[in-house]
Amino acid sequence: MSKDEHQDGKKKRLLKTDATSPAHSDAKKIKSDQLNKESRTPLTEEDEALQRDPLTDLKSFHASCEFLKCAIKDMKDMKKSSNDTSAEISGLQTDVTVHFVHMKKLNRLAHFRCRKVRETTNEAKHKIDQCHLQLQNLLYEAMHLQKEITKCMEFKSKDEEIELVPVEKFYSDAPESVSNPTVTKSDVHRQMLARLEWELEQRKQLASKLTETKSSKEKISEEIQSKQDYLDTLQPKLSAILQATRPVQDYLDMPYDDIREEHQVAQHLPMPLYILYMQTSAYKEACDKCLKVSIQGDMDAAKTVKSMSSIHLDLDEESDSDTEEQEKRDSKRRRKTVEARQVEKKNRVLRKHPLNVVLDISDQDGADLQLTFNYFLALNIVTVNVKVTPGPKVTSTSVSGSELLSSDFILDELYPGDHGNDSPNVANHYELKKHGLQEFSSYLSQVGRPYLWCQWMGGLQFLEPEVDGQDSKNTEDSTASHDAAGMSRVVAARAKHGVSATHMQRTITLLRERMKARIALLHQLASLERGIIPVPAEVTRLFPAKVNSLLSSWKRSTFEDLQLLPHAQRFIKAGVVKPMDMVFVAVVDRASAKMTAHVVLTADCPEVAPVFIVEIMWQSQRTALNDVHIIELEEEVNLHFGELVPGKCRDHLLSSQLQRLLMCLDVYLETDTPASSTVPIEIPKEKMMPRTSRGRARSKPYKFVPEMGIFTHRN
Repeated sequence: MSKDEHQDGKKKRLLKTDATSPAHSDAKKIKSDQLNKESRTPLTEEDEALQRDPLTDLKSFHASCEFLKCAIKDMKDMKKSSNDTSAEISGLQTDVTVHFVHMKKLNRLAHFRCRKVRETTNEAKHKIDQCHLQLQNLLYEAMHLQKEITKCMEFKSKDEEIELVPVEKFYSDAPESVSNPTVTKSDVHRQMLARLEWELEQRKQLASKLTETKSSKEKISEEIQSKQDYLDTLQPKLSAILQATRPVQDYLDMPYDDIREEHQVAQHLPMPLYILYMQTSAYKEACDKCLKVSIQGDMDAAKTVKSMSSIHLDLDEESDSDTEEQEKRDSKRRRKTVEARQVEKKNRVLRKHPLNVVLDISDQDGADLQLTFNYFLALNIVTVNVKVTPGPKVTSTSVSGSELLSSDFILDELYPGDHGNDSPNVANHYELKKHGLQEFSSYLSQVGRPYLWCQWMGGLQFLEPEVDGQDSKNTEDSTASHDAAGMSRVVAARAKHGVSATHMQRTITLLRERMKARIALLHQLASLERGIIPVPAEVTRLFPAKVNSLLSSWKRSTFEDLQLLPHAQRFIKAGVVKPMDMVFVAVVDRASAKMTAHVVLTADCPEVAPVFIVEIMWQSQRTALNDVHIIELEEEVNLHFGELVPGKCRDHLLSSQLQRLLMCLDVYLETDTPASSTVPIEIPKEKMMPRTSRGRARSKPYKFVPEMGIFTHRN
């Protein structure tokens, strides 16, 4: 062996010694510990793992690893060398085995130590969980106690709900044996007990009184029942007596049986028509003997009509079988079915009660206004159909006033703004829309007109704007019920009779005045068409003896024609003239001058005075737009009409205003002629006028003073 090889082997041995020194030291230490503890209980690896230092074991493990690396490298180098190193390799293998066993032991100790740490950690976590659970239990217990405390604080005893008498009244009414003021006044608890005791005694007394009252009530009920039984047996006897007196009734014209039968029929009327019939009959007996009230319709059909509360319009419901069958039909057949269903819906929605109330309003001249009131079950409204009979004295006919007595126009605006074109019940709009029907106005010819006063007379009231100076009250919609019992009918009618009675007298008065005014207006229009102005004798003195202007033409016009006139726009914009008003054209002539006057009459004429819109052709076209004197002329006719209606002449207001218009035209033309005497005078001055003009505007004297027979200016 060479010297270098010997030195290398020596270094390797030293390396082995250094590398294995931790293991040997540990082994020696373990042996010394075992020797020191031979007298004690031998240690297991679990106990040894707990007693050893983990850091020392970690360093020993690292040293063994380093030794293994070096030993493996040395064995590799020895195997590569050509020398015989089997002995040395065998020694290294032994050392490697020792270190490997040592590492396995350290690994086991590490696992034991890790398991012990886990067990210790689990024990600590278990203790923490137990403490947390105890804390939660304590918190829950505290919360439960807090709830119980709150419940106790909020507890209200039954005695707090009892309305006890005041303390002063208690001490004044209760006997001293109960109140015991010497003790209870200083002790609130005893005072409450005493008051409760006194309340109990009072209630016992009231209970005994109640028992006595009930027994007395039962006795009275028995007496009433016995009398009722007697009355029930009396009814057939009275009927026999009435039947026997029928010839006497016919002879004395006292139709008690007819009235009784009609009242029995009235029991089958729906509630609004029953109220209307009852109030109208009462008004007839008290105030108006010329009024006639009757009930018409199918009595048998009325008996089969169900009560209004049980009627439901389930028009959209269809069975699946009908739908499948309908899908199998061809398109043409399906269209017919849809149309039939639509007609059925319409008939059910617009279904009216079989009975109706007929009201005949007649006057001394023989004119008759017949009103037929119908009630629609699903729509809950009352409508009216009108029939007018002018009477034998109305012999003249008018072309321009042909619609004055028409059923669609005669009752228009009986109350201001009430045209009867739409249902006053707002729910009807949604009901018709729900079932795919048209607006209510499309069915007016079929159902009649639902004027507001019809609803009032039937005890119905809906939310509407202000009408006739009275705000419509928001009341419950009346639901008409069809009860057979007469007493329930009377009770239900009394609940709504106030609305009907409030408007009954005024409505009947307005109907009579409207009928009278329309007939008078019809006479006037017939005369005006012939060029004659029928001025009443009472107002003849308000005009001069001679009026030179003559009415040459009177005919009907339209609102559309009036809209084309520039000088009429101010009346239209101001709302004085409306599309539903009647428009007439009057042509007045004097010499070569010609005046065209558009006359506007409202449905409530003469309560609302006619309006005159004037245009004059005299040397040029003159209107209110270019001549201030025409404005004054229109004001004289349109504003100062109160002088023309003395006494009972209000129905002839149109004729009086038209006569004044002719008189004012004379004044206008006579004050407009030239002053030069050399010019031929076409229109001579025949009226007496102290002053032909006044003021900066050169106003004309349109006012006639009948006492002096002169024309003057208005102040």
